[in-house]
Amino acid sequence: MAEDFLVVDDLKTWFPIKAGILQRTANYVKAVDGVSLRIRKGETYGLVGESGSGKTTLGKSVLRLIEPTSGTAILDGINVTKASRKELKKIRRRMQIIFQDPYASLDPRESVGSTLSESVRIHKIVSSKSEALRGAKELLLKVGLNEEHLFRFPHEFSGGQRQRIAVARALAVDPDFIVLDEPTSFLDVSVQAQVLDLLKELQKELHLTYIFISHNLSVVQYMSNRVGVMYLGKLVEDATRDVLYKSPEHPYSYFLLSAIPVPDPEYKKDVKLLSGDVPSPVNVPPGCRFHPRCPYTTDRCKSTEIPLYRGEGPHHDVACHYNIDFVRGMQTQRVE
Repeated sequence: MAEDFLVVDDLKTWFPIKAGILQRTANYVKAVDGVSLRIRKGETYGLVGESGSGKTTLGKSVLRLIEPTSGTAILDGINVTKASRKELKKIRRRMQIIFQDPYASLDPRESVGSTLSESVRIHKIVSSKSEALRGAKELLLKVGLNEEHLFRFPHEFSGGQRQRIAVARALAVDPDFIVLDEPTSFLDVSVQAQVLDLLKELQKELHLTYIFISHNLSVVQYMSNRVGVMYLGKLVEDATRDVLYKSPEHPYSYFLLSAIPVPDPEYKKDVKLLSGDVPSPVNVPPGCRFHPRCPYTTDRCKSTEIPLYRGEGPHHDVACHYNIDFVRGMQTQRVE
């Protein structure tokens, strides 16, 4: 069995809210509030949850693009959260990110060749400009583009082509670990499939480890080995893909999965809809954070915060007093 490649332990990222003339800290936005997870080498760890649950902040905090408030992120034995600026520059070669919007993530003033050559020059991977351009051509071919694209600018490409360029830029420094922040959400469905297949092929060829962030549960199922479900800054469930999609144990996970559309107009699916909105991360509810929206809430849920603990199956952690089998058996209650 492969060893843990990324270990995140009790990671918190809080953003201060300033108030008054003296701009003192009055409160915090608890975007990520005590997340722990483990990812093995070569795995894809999917992160799902509603908007505002903290998925993107978690990914950026692991990379130190956002400074975490506390906790640790250890990548292949290196403590990223404690690294100095000099040490962090060396580590950045090993970890990259592909952003959601391919129209905003590329500099419109730089050609593709310049974009792909910049990072290798910064990290002194190549010794000359010609060597950098030669490497850029090889990257373009690897992601399904042509050498002639090297001297074009981002506005001359479609969204799918731009995202392929973003993938090539991430691969330029030969990383081990990539955070994929909804990399296909801006693309047409047919193009999404092409980019997802490309990412899987590159992962197998280059032995990459991914965190895959997405709202699309079907895409996460296709891409991931393990899946973490986030709600209001915390992981509420963490399981292998097959176990989670077959037997979710947290009510929130169950509701999310029940909302996946079925491509059959004749099939009548019993969709469970959640009432209410996600509470503010400034004033989080006491106890279980999901209890204001959960139809199975008890007094215990309202008063006692539940950490992740081992669920019914192996490699399955859940933050719920009651697993979903018990919830399904509560016939006297109805999901509004």
